[in-house]
Amino acid sequence: MPARNILVINCGSSSIKFALVNEAHSQFALSGIAERLGHPEALLRWQRGGEQDSLMIPGADHRAALAQLLPLVQGAAGGKLHGIGHRVVHGGERFTRAHRIDAQVLEAIRATAPLAPLHNPANLLGIEAALKLYPTLPQVAVFDTAFHQTLPEHAFRYALPESLYREHGLRRYGFHGTSHRYVSHRAAEMAGLAFGDSSWLSAHLGNGCSTCAIVNGQSRDTSMGLTPLEGLAMGTRSGDVDPNLHAHLNRSLGWSLERIERLLNHESGLLGLSGLSNDMRSLEQARDQGHAGATLAIEVFCYRLAKSLAALSCALPQLDGLIFTGGIGENSPLVRSKTVTHLKLLNLSLDKAANARCIRGVAGAIHTQGHPRVLVVPTNEERQIALDTLTLLDH
Repeated sequence: MPARNILVINCGSSSIKFALVNEAHSQFALSGIAERLGHPEALLRWQRGGEQDSLMIPGADHRAALAQLLPLVQGAAGGKLHGIGHRVVHGGERFTRAHRIDAQVLEAIRATAPLAPLHNPANLLGIEAALKLYPTLPQVAVFDTAFHQTLPEHAFRYALPESLYREHGLRRYGFHGTSHRYVSHRAAEMAGLAFGDSSWLSAHLGNGCSTCAIVNGQSRDTSMGLTPLEGLAMGTRSGDVDPNLHAHLNRSLGWSLERIERLLNHESGLLGLSGLSNDMRSLEQARDQGHAGATLAIEVFCYRLAKSLAALSCALPQLDGLIFTGGIGENSPLVRSKTVTHLKLLNLSLDKAANARCIRGVAGAIHTQGHPRVLVVPTNEERQIALDTLTLLDH
């Protein structure tokens, strides 16, 4: 049977990221983004092979952008597209794995929207547009939260009255599950261990950041909670703060709930601490030039990350390795080094040359000989979504 092609779609409120994944090739046949959708300057950008191109699509909505994308996909796939995999951020407790999309799945995603108001409605826009354009093609929803549905109750429950959990679903769900699952699988392969018989700590570090404890192929704890705001300091998100901060800011400054939410989600993290940027590359350059805010932001980021990893080690029977992934995790030897320095009690130590070598897509072991494994593993959420889609096509 010839290798199959899966179109992977990740819809935001005003953007569509896409990749055409062939099961036999590691490189994407086509990838790109439609951005600023709904605006006069809407733009479709794509890369095919070594070639890059773009097309203005003024005022295009999600459906119009996908319609423009269709000929490009068909051309790159040689006319043979076998299915579409959609990233969906929140599956609640309903979805523990990927699902073929039908009316009931659509309704369940819609019902979960209050748990992810910024993400699920946007994901639905993409799904509904794709269903109209490709009505006969198998389409699959792959949920960010699904991998974490194996958390034990003592890890996912908040210390709140039970009725809030039973009646309103208030619990820890976790995110970045597709990435944590992919990199822990790859780490086991790299280490020559069985995925189903190994234990990992994983740090997915990008503009959004989370950690995960993975035991025998299952998520046992993770840093994000009901929403992606819980846990680590991130690009613009605060991560954990005193739960009473909302009331304090309201009483002392008169701030509204909307103003506080904007502060915690869009004005905090690396950006808030540095007063400069949410981009780690910019902060590292500024740190080298003596910028106090950038220096502090990096120190807080690494300390909070190490603290989270140490806490999640409680969920492991043993440590087979620590994984760094995501844009920062794959490209910042400084962040990896500073984080591991805080984890002396786990006996972690980095090889300086190996750490410096693992940037820009280079995977590998970066630990000092005789110490527990530390691996840099580039993530590939699009390929994992495509693999999940293919698995469902086979059944």
